[in-house]
Amino acid sequence: MKILWSPLAVERLENIFEYILKDDISAAHKMVERIFKKVETLSKFPERGRKVPEANREEIREVFENEYRIIYRVESTRVFVLSIRNFKQSLPDKDLV
Repeated sequence: MKILWSPLAVERLENIFEYILKDDISAAHKMVERIFKKVETLSKFPERGRKVPEANREEIREVFENEYRIIYRVESTRVFVLSIRNFKQSLPDKDLV
């Protein structure tokens, strides 16, 4: 399956990088790399994530990398990364579109 990223997901990933970068450049790069690797696993196993409780839709799923929720939508031939949020943050509706 092909992996696509929404502009919001890219923005959130950049924000995560910038936040961690304030303390440790190496840790910032490692976290982004870990998130990318986790997302790449979805190309072979798109159904591996759990359904997002806030979404009430089968095709909206999430996987976790450390404290981050990677929210994605499974479509027929692709996985669309919708957002990345810290698990302590609420999940606004705009992150599920």
